[in-house]
Amino acid sequence: MKRLAFDDVLRAAVSRNLAGTTAAPMHAPELKHAAVCVILTDDGEGGAAVVLTLRAKHLSAHSGQYALPGGRVDSGETAIEAALREAREEINLDLSHETILGRLDDYPTRSGYLITPVVAWAPKDAKMSANPAEVAAVYRVNLSELGLPGSPEFVAIPESDQPVIRYPLLGTLIHAPTAAVLYQFMEVGIHGRATRVAHLEQPVWAWR
Repeated sequence: MKRLAFDDVLRAAVSRNLAGTTAAPMHAPELKHAAVCVILTDDGEGGAAVVLTLRAKHLSAHSGQYALPGGRVDSGETAIEAALREAREEINLDLSHETILGRLDDYPTRSGYLITPVVAWAPKDAKMSANPAEVAAVYRVNLSELGLPGSPEFVAIPESDQPVIRYPLLGTLIHAPTAAVLYQFMEVGIHGRATRVAHLEQPVWAWR
């Protein structure tokens, strides 16, 4: 996939594609509600990128894993409010509601969460920095890296009838839920294809 410019043309296209595919909500009151923010930003060279974080090693859950900014939806919050709050808390990025381009499908995790992904557009001059209480590093991954041949990968496992999804990125393998959210963003937001991902599996080590 060719590099995409971070410009108003891309913003309009992503907004149009997200509006053209209705996000699939999921009713699962037994799961804890969480939200993640898929942040589109400049890669530093005029290209379009998405923000990933490396979670701090001292965290009690999912430590040392690559993730989208996000976390629990607090009582009285909407998913959008939670996603924007988590972006402020984790990477010191203050985004307004006007930056929201749309939503993606709810994704249930094996560890007991229902994640609502929110897509946002960061200003071109946006500054981000890791909050060491939660994040070890912040990365801007060019969208072309998400569209390389053979990426993402779909792997069969004996424990499930559904394929495990994973992205080779940042010198490692990034799994669902992050991989599932990134895949649907690329399919729907970039390519305009109505692709669902709630069925895509996580690796067995994440089933807790």
